[in-house]
Amino acid sequence: MFETEVPENDITDALKNVSDKFASDNYSFHLVKSGGGYQFLTKPAYQASISILLKQQSKKRLSTSALETLSVIAYKQPVAKTDVEQIRGVNCDYSIQKLLDKGLIEIRGKATTVGRPIIYGTSPQFMDYFGINNLSELPLLKDFATEGNSIGEEG
Repeated sequence: MFETEVPENDITDALKNVSDKFASDNYSFHLVKSGGGYQFLTKPAYQASISILLKQQSKKRLSTSALETLSVIAYKQPVAKTDVEQIRGVNCDYSIQKLLDKGLIEIRGKATTVGRPIIYGTSPQFMDYFGINNLSELPLLKDFATEGNSIGEEG
């Protein structure tokens, strides 16, 4: 029974039917494609009410240093801690440990360079946390480029 081939169109149609069903106002959640799969998530209109009902606090925000470290790892992965520290200019031990604890990054192995340092990359939980399905959905680095400092330049 479990080895039966299911046509991709049947799966797509079933997902659309489920998505359409839960899109109505009768439900406080809907089907969302995230992290390379599908999840039932609370509709934004109901989030505050459900949080109060469950007495849950929203996710703790990442510190600036953790977010900077995570950004370097996301864009440069797989990357060693020393490379992250060279880019950031500060020690990243604490930030990397916190990101590992939260499951946003994972150890990908060891580099082939001298000392064989541990190399890091983002985890599937990173995708869920930021609601993306693929690393290609990250903003392009050129989107963050700022105009250069024009002080001292002739106009």
